Amino acid sequence: MQAKGISFSLEDKLAVAKRLDQFGLDYIEGGYAGSNPKEMNFFKQAASLGLKNSKLATLGSTRKPRSKPADDPSLNAIVACKTPVATVVGKTWDLHVTDVLGCSLNENLAICADSVRFLKKRGRETIFDAEHFYDGYKHNPEYAIKVLAAAADAGADALVLCDTNGGSLPEEVSDITALVCKEFAGLVIGIHAHNDTDLATANSLAALRAGATHLQGTINGLGERCGNANLCTLIPNLAFKLGLKILTPQKITTITDLSHFVFEVANLTPTMNMPYVGESAFAHKGGLHIDGLRKTRRSYEHIDPSLVGNESRFLISELSGKSSVLAKFEKAKITQDKKLARKILQRVQELENDGYQFETADASFDLLVKKVIGTYKPFFQLLKYYVTVEKRTTGEMVNEATVKLQVGDQVQHVVGEGDGPVNALDAALRKALEGFYPTLIDMHLIDYKVRVVNARAGTAARVRVIIESRDRTSVWGTVGVSENIIDASWQALVDSAESKLNRDKVSPPV
Repeated sequence: MQAKGISFSLEDKLAVAKRLDQFGLDYIEGGYAGSNPKEMNFFKQAASLGLKNSKLATLGSTRKPRSKPADDPSLNAIVACKTPVATVVGKTWDLHVTDVLGCSLNENLAICADSVRFLKKRGRETIFDAEHFYDGYKHNPEYAIKVLAAAADAGADALVLCDTNGGSLPEEVSDITALVCKEFAGLVIGIHAHNDTDLATANSLAALRAGATHLQGTINGLGERCGNANLCTLIPNLAFKLGLKILTPQKITTITDLSHFVFEVANLTPTMNMPYVGESAFAHKGGLHIDGLRKTRRSYEHIDPSLVGNESRFLISELSGKSSVLAKFEKAKITQDKKLARKILQRVQELENDGYQFETADASFDLLVKKVIGTYKPFFQLLKYYVTVEKRTTGEMVNEATVKLQVGDQVQHVVGEGDGPVNALDAALRKALEGFYPTLIDMHLIDYKVRVVNARAGTAARVRVIIESRDRTSVWGTVGVSENIIDASWQALVDSAESKLNRDKVSPPV
């Protein structure tokens, strides 16, 4: 929740918690108890979720200096949440104790011990998050260990070493964690890693190898600044690279869906090149790679994509060889034909020279194959369209599109309005077709991108429009290119509609 641009509603938080529990995580840290009423409401309502796999944890700080735990708002908020687990954050870097907390080093030891003891006496499993531990240890190792000892002696169930600034290297994390595990043998030792040097996952694995058994992270690595250890990478690494049986294989096959679910709830576009779960994680573009993959999957994929609920993708571009097209044939169960593959590849190269791009426009490529093979049948014929954009003296913008189509022997002439000219065109196209093809009602445009192909041509430049659409079960991309952005958009909209109808096995008019 601390990532820039993320603001979960109460309903969002409950939905995410339920999904994390279904996935099988051991703990769900639900929020900072005393920060706002929404957090308190979350914990109240989460109690009725009936979590089966996960323990709910409440986050809070140690007591303030020169005060008593019983009078501390943060500690009392943790207790009020009635969760079985409490996570309390304490200072371990002497710099933070003196310059941020503003108290003596000895007083901080008492603060940490008092806070843990207060929570333990109230029946909470208590996780002590040792904030800035690695930086603190590097600056003053003796004091950092004293803080851990104070929390341990007070009854902490787990000591979690935090790389709060995210600046530690794996070898540092490994050496320091090993020393802590030796010093506190018998206690659960964990790590909370930030990703400011892109090493949060690597540092978590280093801590594990050094003896840590409690790993904290977030789905998709979302978090403060550059984020935290990414559980969508960490969990498959634990399962498939280290052979740890942390979750059932069936649970791990849902991790790609879980990643997309959290991105969707957070209103963020999924990271395409994220390992394991990203759309590009098993996407192959080079002809040499695809040729190898067709012969043996292990040649260019480090695991079977299906183990994490993902799939192989073969991207078509000017870099592709005929193997790329043959792989597409194979996936679509089209008869292998090298001569036809060359013909399709030649057409792709011609179109890409004109500005088309099919890497993220799989649906347009499928239609292209049908056109080259000779099996393409149009669902309608365009007679004409025009779009008007009117700005009135009041400042109001009015966007209208008129579309005249012929479907079979019937002509449709309709007007659509929208928030912009492309939205109006989409509305008019749907209005004209949905009476003939009702399944189009399920199709929604979810992304729209425009890129200038030949920028040096100025206002006469050709533009490429990529549209992403979805229905209840699938997501697909289409492309259009023209000197006119409206026409490029029309091409992509038409391909999207025709792709939807082909997917639904709707028959074109005779």
